[in-house]
Amino acid sequence: MLKKLRPAGRLALFSVSLLLAALPLRAVVVTGRVTDPLGQPIANANISLIQNGKVIIAGKTNSDGSYQLSNPVTGRFYVLAGGQSFRQLTTESFYGGSLEAVEQNIVLEPEWVRQSIVVTATGTPLPQAQLSASITTLNKTDFINRADLVDAMRQVAGVNVVQTGQRGGLTSIFVRGGNSDSNKILFDSVPIEDIGGRFDLSTIASTGVQSAEAYRGPNSVLYGSDAAAGVIGFSTPRGSTPFPSLLYEGDAGNFGTYRNEVQLGGTHRAFDYYGAFGDLQTQNSIPDSEYHNINESMNLGYALSGATTLRVSARNADIATGLPNAYQFYQIANDAKQSDQDIFLAGTIDHDFSDRWHALARYGLARKREESTQWSPTGIYEPDEGIYLGNPVTITGANGYAVSGQAILNYAGTYPVTSELVSNRDNIYAQMDYQVTPHLLGIAGFRYENERGADRYPGFVNDTLVRANYDYMLQVGGDFRSRLFYSLGGGIEKNGLYGTEGTPRVGLSYYAVRPGAGHFHGTKLNFNFAEGVKEPTITDQFDSLYQFLYSYGGQQAAQQYGIQPIGAEHSRSYDGGVEQSFFSERLLMRVTYFHNQFNNQIESVPPAALTQLLPNLPPEQVQQLITLLNTSFVSPTLNSLDFRAQGIESEAQFGIGRDIFLRGGYTYLDSVVQNSFSSDALNPTYNTESSFPNVPIGVFSPLRGARPFRRPPHTGFITVTYTGKQWTVVGNAAFSSRSDDSTFLGFSDANFGNSLLLPNRNLDFGFAKLGVGAVYQLKKWIAIYTQLENGTSNQHIGPIGYPSLPFNYRTGLRFTLGKEVK
Repeated sequence: MLKKLRPAGRLALFSVSLLLAALPLRAVVVTGRVTDPLGQPIANANISLIQNGKVIIAGKTNSDGSYQLSNPVTGRFYVLAGGQSFRQLTTESFYGGSLEAVEQNIVLEPEWVRQSIVVTATGTPLPQAQLSASITTLNKTDFINRADLVDAMRQVAGVNVVQTGQRGGLTSIFVRGGNSDSNKILFDSVPIEDIGGRFDLSTIASTGVQSAEAYRGPNSVLYGSDAAAGVIGFSTPRGSTPFPSLLYEGDAGNFGTYRNEVQLGGTHRAFDYYGAFGDLQTQNSIPDSEYHNINESMNLGYALSGATTLRVSARNADIATGLPNAYQFYQIANDAKQSDQDIFLAGTIDHDFSDRWHALARYGLARKREESTQWSPTGIYEPDEGIYLGNPVTITGANGYAVSGQAILNYAGTYPVTSELVSNRDNIYAQMDYQVTPHLLGIAGFRYENERGADRYPGFVNDTLVRANYDYMLQVGGDFRSRLFYSLGGGIEKNGLYGTEGTPRVGLSYYAVRPGAGHFHGTKLNFNFAEGVKEPTITDQFDSLYQFLYSYGGQQAAQQYGIQPIGAEHSRSYDGGVEQSFFSERLLMRVTYFHNQFNNQIESVPPAALTQLLPNLPPEQVQQLITLLNTSFVSPTLNSLDFRAQGIESEAQFGIGRDIFLRGGYTYLDSVVQNSFSSDALNPTYNTESSFPNVPIGVFSPLRGARPFRRPPHTGFITVTYTGKQWTVVGNAAFSSRSDDSTFLGFSDANFGNSLLLPNRNLDFGFAKLGVGAVYQLKKWIAIYTQLENGTSNQHIGPIGYPSLPFNYRTGLRFTLGKEVK
């Protein structure tokens, strides 16, 4: 694991000056401290200065963990450190110029389990052992051979990943029961989710991704709006070799799948560079679901001095995927396609004013354009009604209920029809942190972002918006005797739509027993409290029920039901848990109880509800409005949904020797809807033509007392990793129980009725998904690899109506010239 940590302390300037005076004029002096994950110094640790792959000078750390290495030649270096019962680590490469004192502090990890350096919890690099927050880091080995990160993210406790369809299908992330648009998504610390938090994980190819951090819990203090349930951060690799390193891999598999990837990286004096290109093409297994993802990424850095670094990273993705719709509901594939173009850029200047005072300024850019085209009105045409139907089908839910009939697939009109969703963001962030004492760090930050969005659907919608948002953040953190670790912070956001909101956060960790040698040694207690805030999405704002009612004379209904303009969504979370080490830190177990409250959430109501909400409008006009909304796929929205999500999140890590690593997790989620407009204000919806005519059904939103959609009570995973001299093998399994959902076929059968609705409870199937990836290193420069997915060919991994990709595989070759980019 390669980590470069910001200096925490320097030798006295006088001492360094004396040392420099005794060395040649071009001398570089590297100083720092080596500590364990709790910040305790490690004495007599092995320490080496490496340049061009050779040890320049080696030594031992002092009793306080400090070290000092000097070299008479300038250039690019890295430091290698190791100690008894600790894994050998290196810093990222750095440049040392003439007469410069460069500091590299190193945190050594336990030899057997993973204790990563993370940044999403506090905004500064800190060992995971010092944090109370629940964070999982996935490195390159965790998603080796994979074309995307969908299955890799299933290997995180507390996270449920739902893909609607096959490879390239819309993929949502639910963190600890929160909504899928309640997560902040970062790429090199720049937000990349749509305005309002909506994010499709399938658009992120593994090309150009070095690692991912999954933070569970609100963190609007650091990240502002949208960080209401969790934060997911991806990072780009950096060049590290003193010469260009080229990596190419190409593979092919069933369903017409092939993939090519090229990476190039290296360094030249103060400059480091990395670039990558990836191209994935597949036909998938059902008609009209072809998918391709072409992406490019880069990461360029330049060290102006030992204290100042400039870095620019960028990513571009051009994506197209077929939209066959819920194929199991129609047995006819819709003739439609979605194209996405995503451009992300991060530019950062990072500077150390002194050994205690550090600052950074970052500009972030996100340009996202989603274009959907319906080429023709596919289906069986019914001229009297002006609709196109699917084939006769029988829909059976995991709950055992079944209905038969034909669903409306398309409406008559002028084709092709193209809709467009645009989400643009410019972001400026400034942060300053000051080490008040060795045990107290203060952080202050400011963020300004300008968001611009558009929703266009010819003949129905042509809306645009602009939001200017301001965030202010203050946080302090530290430790007491390296046993009690704390973090206290608060944020204030002024959002262009809903005004000013405040968000606090508190985190505490206490080591009742410090980690060390022994069968039962290392007990850590954690507690966290936080509040989060989320802004509405573009479509939530444009489809506001409040505005719709006022446009059609429904002011009385708005007042009667307390319907307000679209506003902020809120979350509140607290969790507490214990971490326990066993067998001299070979086994680590974590168990956390979490209790989340999500209030004022956005809820969609069926267009048919307008009959009740607009009683004074003539019935024929109401019917025209309902047809209009169904045809344009618009559902009125309002802030009316409250739900609670609590549960137990557990994880275990076990290192067997140096080559085998096991990790597994299980999450129990108990979520329940407390308030719902569909339940509390509207007349219930029933499928009166079924064998369950008295069961109320939530068509677009869950009913009070039910579970939120697509959040199963039981999820889990198991990962086994073997890393030998020639073989690397990663096997994993993801498990899920049944979950609540809807067929969303309200007012959508051949008679414009509800006969194709099924009860929400346990509608989606549970599943087990198995996969194995392997790499065999034939020579230093060539390897053969294969990836096997969905070994049981389970096609119920996605929500009801969307068949998942059955057993699939890819096999290919990997060529390396120079050295593989780290």
